[in-house]
Amino acid sequence: MILSLDLLSSFFAMTIKKLVTLDDALRIRRQFREEGKKLVFTNGCFDILHVGHVRYLYEARQLGDALMVAVNSDRSVCEIKGEGRPFVPESERAEILCALGCIDYVLIFDEPTPQSIIEAILPDVLVKGADWGPMEIVGRETVENAGGLVLSIALVPGVSTSAIVSRIVERFGKPAGLGGLGQPAPGV
Repeated sequence: MILSLDLLSSFFAMTIKKLVTLDDALRIRRQFREEGKKLVFTNGCFDILHVGHVRYLYEARQLGDALMVAVNSDRSVCEIKGEGRPFVPESERAEILCALGCIDYVLIFDEPTPQSIIEAILPDVLVKGADWGPMEIVGRETVENAGGLVLSIALVPGVSTSAIVSRIVERFGKPAGLGGLGQPAPGV
């Protein structure tokens, strides 16, 4: 089946509406408060989207009326994860997240943590994966002090971006440019 240009344009226009600025996010938050709706917030790099991310995001969405996802910019991913990351540019990571039906809004941020965004938005529910201990969740105190909930969602065992990258490297070797971590395997 070949998709028409009109269908692709329509899809792109629909998903790109989910991409918001901080000003947009604040406006959305005010509107939700006025309407008594619950906003769920999470964040991450989402460098190589996998089934663990999708299940986590779907579960997070069930906790409120809308899910806002803050995705780290390329610069902040590099700062957090190191040279050679991200694998996927921020614009593409954001577009992929916008395409997921369980996500209502996507916001790109440039800091190493989303603390300032959380302080500005004050979501009703802050969610992270269970790989973050309760005391490690950035924004926990801010959200709890405002009367919100902070929750951890169980991870899918054995599924992570690091595990995917490790399998690729194991099977195909490590090309130069992945942080200087090795050379291609023999015969690759």
